[in-house]
Amino acid sequence: MMMKTNLFLVGFLLFLFSNHSSNAQQETAAISYLALGDSYTIGESVLESERWPVQLTLRLEEDGMQIRQPNIIAKTGWRTDELLQAMQEQLGDKKYDLVSVLIGVNNQYQGVELSVYKKEFKEILKKAIPHGKQGKRSVFVLSIPDYGVTPFGKESDKKNISKEVRAYNKAVRKIAKEMDIPFYNITSISKKAAQDLSLVAEDELHPSGKMYALWVEKIYTKIQQIVLR
Repeated sequence: MMMKTNLFLVGFLLFLFSNHSSNAQQETAAISYLALGDSYTIGESVLESERWPVQLTLRLEEDGMQIRQPNIIAKTGWRTDELLQAMQEQLGDKKYDLVSVLIGVNNQYQGVELSVYKKEFKEILKKAIPHGKQGKRSVFVLSIPDYGVTPFGKESDKKNISKEVRAYNKAVRKIAKEMDIPFYNITSISKKAAQDLSLVAEDELHPSGKMYALWVEKIYTKIQQIVLR
């Protein structure tokens, strides 16, 4: 009787150990994702499930990939210098399979010199690269949306906003190209809000979950290629 009990306990412990090891391996194999940015990344005025990094994660899951919830380091109103500070304080030495960067609209809105933005944006990318498991091959950049077409933007100086955002995006594209980092232009999608207000959140400034879904749709195939390398 004692021997049967001992055999049962040994078998049970082996099962628990095997199950724990399997779960640990799955967790280790799961794709990790770091999203760096501002209000567009944290999803100001939309549900958490509607944020574009979260929608991207869900899309990858739907295609059978194991992926953890994104680690989002972003806050409404952040400029490049504030994101740099947050990266310094929060990143540690952890590495990720995917790293996205979308930052700059608040530099433009607050009238920061473009030369300052260029310097700090390049520094963000330099700091982001070591946190990619494949270095720069894990990193990708999104363009800045044109909020000049939103109701908020139209009440401001629409023409000047669009012109300045265009200049910022030109700088983003150039720096990304120089550093051999993929750049994805979602600004053309943001301009559709001029004719379709369902693409704008209730605050009449930020994108809606519907617009974020269009962003994900546009970049998804490229992100799959990064993940599957």
